[in-house]
Amino acid sequence: MKTTIMRILFTTGAAVIGLAVFLKIIGAEYLYIRHIFEILGANTLINVGLFFRRKFEIRSVILEFIVDVSYIILVLLMFGKIFIWYPALPVWYLVIMAVVIYLFVIVTTVVKISKDTKEINKLLKKRNGR
Repeated sequence: MKTTIMRILFTTGAAVIGLAVFLKIIGAEYLYIRHIFEILGANTLINVGLFFRRKFEIRSVILEFIVDVSYIILVLLMFGKIFIWYPALPVWYLVIMAVVIYLFVIVTTVVKISKDTKEINKLLKKRNGR
């Protein structure tokens, strides 16, 4: 659960930064606090859903990617409809941001797992060397 909470905060931060960059590009001057809480809510629902989805093994990496990204896009579209994001934020931007953030989280997770594995192997070698 600790990992899920960290992912929620990480993806929320990445989404807020992505939104801020987009707003700067289009010339908007404000990012309202309610938008940050809406993004936090969306990311909480996304990450909790992905946490439960991981309980079921999908053997194909491509199918897993499609299921995960489809779920993320569905949640974002639902939140966009509920909180009226579409007049200010195009749907294509939500889709691109969802895919980019998902891929970024996957890459950082793989890098962290690789780093942890190397450290564990190093500790095991040190322990067995005694």
